[in-house]
Amino acid sequence: MADPNLVDFYGRIARIETARSKGMGFEAAGTLGRSYYYRAAKKRRPVIAPVLFLALSLIVLKGAVLNAVGSDIYDGRVAGLMASEGFDRFGGWMMQSDPVTVFAAGKIGEVVARFD
Repeated sequence: MADPNLVDFYGRIARIETARSKGMGFEAAGTLGRSYYYRAAKKRRPVIAPVLFLALSLIVLKGAVLNAVGSDIYDGRVAGLMASEGFDRFGGWMMQSDPVTVFAAGKIGEVVARFD
């Protein structure tokens, strides 16, 4: 059988060790020690890196498709999407060949031509 006093003792020891690992010392009751001024670091998730990765991935994907099917067929399919309704129209707007996509398709074509 476990002694309840022993359980409380080990709980107190664990709290003291946690506080000491955070840089706090022993403080008298009613005083303003380091724990009063200590603020836990906020866990912030990075936003910029995933958004940039997603944008770069979409540009490369659009460039690869444009390079694979050719600009005439690609523009025809995008025009077909733009003529539709609902989500297809949004997809057509997203897949339009902009200058960055054309540039990416050109660079992908250069890399593919080197390996052929």
